[in-house]
Amino acid sequence: MKFAYRFSNLLGTVYRRGNLNFTQDGNSVISPVGNRVTVFDLKNNKSDTLPLATRYNVKCVGLSPDGCLAIIVDEGGDALLVSLVCRSVLHHFHFKGSVHSVSFSPNGRKFVVTKGNIAQMYHAPGKKREFNAFVLDKTYFGPYDETTCIDWTDDSRCFVVGSKDMSTWVFGAERWDNLIYHALGGHKDAIVACFFESGSLDLYTLSQDGALCMWQCDTPPEGLRLMAPRGWRADLLKRDEDVEDDRDGEKETTVRGTATPAEEGRKGKVKYTRLAKYFFNKEGDFNNLTAAAYHKKTHLLVTGFASGTFRLHELPEFNLIHSLSISDQSISSVAINSTGDWVAFGCSGLGQLLVWEWQSESYVLKQQGHFNSMVTLAYSPDGQYIATGGDDGKVKVWNTLSGFCFITFTEHSSGVTGVTFTSTGYVIVTSSMDGTVRAFDLHRYRNFRTFTSPRPTQFSCVAVDGSGEIVSAGAQDSFEVFIWSMQTGRLLDVLSGHEGPISGLSFNPAKSVLASASWDKTVRLWDMFDSWRTKETLALTSDALAVTFRPDGAELAVATLNSQITFWDPENTVQTGSIEGRHDLRAGRKELDKITAKHSAKGKSFTTLCYSADGQNILAGGLSKFVCIYHVKEQILVRKFEISCNLSLDAMEEFLNRRKMTEFGNLALIDQDAGEEDGVAIPLPGVRKGDMSSRHFKPEIRVTSLRFSPTGRCWAATTTEGLLIYSLDARMTFDPFELDTSITPSRIRAALRQRDFTRAILMAFRLNEQALVQEALESVPQDEVEVVSSSLPELYVEKVLEFLAASFEVSRHLEFYLLWTRQLLMQHGQKLKSRAGTLLPAVQFLQKSIQRHLNDLSKLCDWNCYNMRYALAVSKQRGVKRPAEPPGSEEEAAASTDDEDSLRLLAGAEEEEGEMLP
Repeated sequence: MKFAYRFSNLLGTVYRRGNLNFTQDGNSVISPVGNRVTVFDLKNNKSDTLPLATRYNVKCVGLSPDGCLAIIVDEGGDALLVSLVCRSVLHHFHFKGSVHSVSFSPNGRKFVVTKGNIAQMYHAPGKKREFNAFVLDKTYFGPYDETTCIDWTDDSRCFVVGSKDMSTWVFGAERWDNLIYHALGGHKDAIVACFFESGSLDLYTLSQDGALCMWQCDTPPEGLRLMAPRGWRADLLKRDEDVEDDRDGEKETTVRGTATPAEEGRKGKVKYTRLAKYFFNKEGDFNNLTAAAYHKKTHLLVTGFASGTFRLHELPEFNLIHSLSISDQSISSVAINSTGDWVAFGCSGLGQLLVWEWQSESYVLKQQGHFNSMVTLAYSPDGQYIATGGDDGKVKVWNTLSGFCFITFTEHSSGVTGVTFTSTGYVIVTSSMDGTVRAFDLHRYRNFRTFTSPRPTQFSCVAVDGSGEIVSAGAQDSFEVFIWSMQTGRLLDVLSGHEGPISGLSFNPAKSVLASASWDKTVRLWDMFDSWRTKETLALTSDALAVTFRPDGAELAVATLNSQITFWDPENTVQTGSIEGRHDLRAGRKELDKITAKHSAKGKSFTTLCYSADGQNILAGGLSKFVCIYHVKEQILVRKFEISCNLSLDAMEEFLNRRKMTEFGNLALIDQDAGEEDGVAIPLPGVRKGDMSSRHFKPEIRVTSLRFSPTGRCWAATTTEGLLIYSLDARMTFDPFELDTSITPSRIRAALRQRDFTRAILMAFRLNEQALVQEALESVPQDEVEVVSSSLPELYVEKVLEFLAASFEVSRHLEFYLLWTRQLLMQHGQKLKSRAGTLLPAVQFLQKSIQRHLNDLSKLCDWNCYNMRYALAVSKQRGVKRPAEPPGSEEEAAASTDDEDSLRLLAGAEEEEGEMLP
């Protein structure tokens, strides 16, 4: 149970590519993030990543009309049928090709996928358990190029498919006599989106060059006639109608369309006429239309363009409502919620996700991840916030409860290399390659200190001592450690002695001792109170890559280039142990590597270390998809986590795929994406592939930083995919404590009926079932909490505190649990203080939970106080006659009236405040 960590959330990345979807209630956005899917709850201000992953990056997501099921398709054509209710995978399927889009019918019985130049209609999975959830119904041929978009009529009788060959095809979902297929032209570029009008077969089609065609159908949906069976089908139907219906439903049929059918085939069929054609671009503009969405009830059309602008039009009049530029990059996806109030935009170039309320012209959600990869992270002392730094020079602060970034600092002009919090938790100190170390205030959200060196240098790491007064940073090029004062901002000293770049810094939490690791195969300990002299030098067998102190300061861990983690006693400078991690990390082989992963020196060493909150275990990661947890005392591998299974990243597999090896070399050398619409532009006529200088590349999987939460219940890793959070498994597990045969749920409830509360609580914790523990604690009367808490043994006090901390997150009995917490700390405070080291994670978890409630309640109470004072001040204004207006201009009279009103308001508020104060 102690190591039952499992993936819980993905922060730092909000959108990669694919289509956005709103849930049925319109309050949540479903966004594809790499090979995972994140649900952003806009009403409750929370983000949650589903605990599932595809083999490649997600390309499209289809949502069922009832919002219970989702079909997630990746770039390789693999599909997952996912239940959004129980958040689990129900079925796996392979479409045998790249799928561009997927869409459920409004009645939920069918769904259509566009694959290559065809469209395939499947029977949607039902409510009952089935052997095969995806049964192919019909395959539709017609377009000559790739199909791009789908839309259904409201009654699910027909659907329309757009294609890159500039044609739009209307297909019948059933065997209609007067509509099997119908091809529409009229465009000069690839079709981006097509939409049916509400309650009719009228169509809107939009192309990439910014043209909108309106098509009118001469037949209403009720005018579609079912095709009568002919020949042997009619005879067979007369014999056994039921059997034929079942067989016909299961058998796949094919519909082949032609763009120019014969005249005989057109008689009695549905006809379309083009009513109008509108252009989004003015004359001379070449702004490509990249995404569109249409809300049928309000006739609202939203279009996104390659320049980062979007426009809202009202159809069919094509009236412009408003236009706004929201990004510097192309808008990849647009979605409208069910009420038509909120519009979601996804920009894959910058990783942006925006939700815009068009009526009030305000943002509901505005999130963006790091443009480049994340490099470093740090937990705040209470575990509520995580600060991350990236290669894009930005520092972002994330709320671990909501999963959102609430502040971004952009003062650094180059990549951020180190991030740390001070002990108060309200100051973030960062180092950067731009030669500065900056301190940011989380109260006023500003950069209040900037530390620099006498000569320009690049800083590779940063550390702050326990008091928050001394700031240190290691230089990459001058091999020196710089010391500043946080109060004055002055440079106090420069520590010289290393003969290689500084790779890591760490302050001893218990003493004012700084450990600096370097590539010169040494770790130096500096005493901050003894004139900055070198206290000791620890000689290593290889280059040091990371260094960290245990939370109690009694041990030092160093990761070296030869794949070892060595442990030292900093007081006696004696090595106490070592761990060989060469075979545990198991780095993968990149596509262009000439040698195997087994013989490659790269990726065989740990680059980041972090002790657990209790100091018994250490977390280690490097240039690999694995993160290892070791037991320090036993020096054994306890558990290994695979942080990603995304084959869209490089170095994921240990062996190369032999299918990509040809007699002329590796197929990975050829840029396959050069001809795509979002790929490399083809610069010269006759050139099949694009410019080699702007080739696509696959990002390499790596873990750049690891940190344990101070509460000990979760840990975070900055990886190529984003900021991954792993937390203790909250599912029901049987993990008893000193259990014997006499402890049963019935005996616990019998003790509660006998009002023997202490015995019932002890038995409940020994059985260790959350529901029973909650029942036992909440059965204690409020006036007996003090007596029961004082009679608890010391061993169980820690368990009660951990349970209370977890209950604060979900329970509504806030005052009752606060009373329990107060009595336990008052009764057992002195005894707990002697075991502060082991109890620290539980106490910090408790502090985090109480602090969150304090912040929420204090804001609410302050807001209520302000509203009451304002209402009282306004009530005193009623009935008071205004003085006569002085002669002068109307503007002066209005200004003087406003001043008098504001003075009266202030005076009334002050009087009321004086009355309220005792």
